[in-house]
Amino acid sequence: MDRPTEARNPRAKTLSSLSTRQLLEFMNDEDATVPGAVRAALPEIERAVQIAAGALSKGGRLRYVGAGTSGRLGVLDASEAPPTFGVDPDLVHGIMAGGDQALRRSIEGAEDDAEAGARDAAAVLRAGDALVGISASGRARYVIAALAKAREIGAQTVAITCDGGSPLVSEADVAVVVRVGPEILAGSSRLKAGTATKLVLNMISTATMVKLGRTRGDLMIDMRPVSAKLRERAIRIVRDETGLDDAEARRRLEASGWDVRAALESRERR
Repeated sequence: MDRPTEARNPRAKTLSSLSTRQLLEFMNDEDATVPGAVRAALPEIERAVQIAAGALSKGGRLRYVGAGTSGRLGVLDASEAPPTFGVDPDLVHGIMAGGDQALRRSIEGAEDDAEAGARDAAAVLRAGDALVGISASGRARYVIAALAKAREIGAQTVAITCDGGSPLVSEADVAVVVRVGPEILAGSSRLKAGTATKLVLNMISTATMVKLGRTRGDLMIDMRPVSAKLRERAIRIVRDETGLDDAEARRRLEASGWDVRAALESRERR
């Protein structure tokens, strides 16, 4: 029996003969099945959030590790944490098989290097951290070895995969298995598997930061307003939360060094 991420999709056998519109509709129909597969994995995603939030609340850090598309998605999610939630860049960090150069150029053999996975994990992990290993197939030896090393160090581990029978599952304290089924291009896990992975990572990082108090309701009060767009957002947050006009909201933000939380708290102390 084919592995889930390598199996052929019987509905895609005539893919090359479809019109452009038919091809796009088919892809859209397949993509529409992904949220349901993610919902089925919510109990495990909840446990993953508990692990991540628990680690960070006790002084630990959150790390992602992956190869290929999976690794790039982990690095992307990690890179968004500082500007969105105002955390130190070292708090959430992505580890990519093949290093930074693999972010832009595919280095397919890097996923097979178990020794590098263990070495890279050891370099950025300590006891009390949380490591999320991402591999659609669950068979990337780099990622499996990284999780094994993490457990040896004393970090808690989470797996995100689309194959519940893969070796990665047995290396993790919690395995998030998103059963998206075969892709329209057999084995191209950048498609539904990649979409599912992005959704799961969104949930883990966002829910973790919300639980840690890095937001107020739906507002990013710890964001870093380093661009014109973000400064305008900061003004709107302070205005809407305090009832001040735009000019006074800006003045308070400038006085606080554009620290949204501080600007809000200075108003509340009055």
